[in-house]
Amino acid sequence: MTTVTTLPMLPPRPLDAHKGDFGRVLVVAGSRGMSGAAVLCAGAALRAGAGLVTAAIPGEILPIVAAGNPCYTTSGLPHDDAGRLSRQAEVKLTELIGLSDVVALGPGLGRSGELTNLLVDLVPRIDRPMVIDADGLNAFIGKTDRLDGAKQGRILTPHPGEFARLMQVDGHEMQSRRTEMATTFAQSTHCVLVLKGHETLVTDGERLYRNTTGNPGMATGGTGDVLTGVIAALVGQGLAAFEAAQLGVYLHGMAGDLARDQIGEVSLIATDLLDFLPAAFRRSWG
Repeated sequence: MTTVTTLPMLPPRPLDAHKGDFGRVLVVAGSRGMSGAAVLCAGAALRAGAGLVTAAIPGEILPIVAAGNPCYTTSGLPHDDAGRLSRQAEVKLTELIGLSDVVALGPGLGRSGELTNLLVDLVPRIDRPMVIDADGLNAFIGKTDRLDGAKQGRILTPHPGEFARLMQVDGHEMQSRRTEMATTFAQSTHCVLVLKGHETLVTDGERLYRNTTGNPGMATGGTGDVLTGVIAALVGQGLAAFEAAQLGVYLHGMAGDLARDQIGEVSLIATDLLDFLPAAFRRSWG
């Protein structure tokens, strides 16, 4: 196992660049009561430099998500009676994926048998890099072989509880063997694993990065949705999966540290990370 300490950087933007040069990010997120997850994820992708962002969401919450930020586009999809994506969303989702460069999947999707079947069937067929988080991961409990990223980059971003469920182990056991389990899982699924928490781990099974930015003020709802959008944007701008995940967790934590310094840990909320991401980029680039 190689320990990585050097951070990657995005290349300079050419003077004749256009929005298509910096990635078309598709955010598949949200459900009734969790529209904010889609807003945070899509907004973070924009703040992290994506050229074009589309939020693919249950049609019921489209007006809320569209009002969240005028800089991304939205696409309303079929949903069930509880406001979660239904199986009928597959056709439109497949079309939208074909127009994207990278897919961010999972924040706020909710859980249902129909949604699980949709994701377990659809994800293995997606021929684009993906960042999978939250309920996108919960759909694969007992089915982690369907997450295999050998052909296309797959970045998984579980918090400790989600990772313990994926591994089907007790949470205390997972935390006591955190590094071992993370690297083993990444090897077996050919994915890049971002195991969130204090000193977030990023590993592809051969390399390991231990993040040093971030603080307890970030232990609040929505910060993980922001991270998903940041990493997806970095992939869309040309970074490989491991490097995008590594730089993404660093910048995300740095934004949290800058917000803490201005606001304090107790009052920090996820939208503060969007406000401080520009300063995190500037500081990281010296």
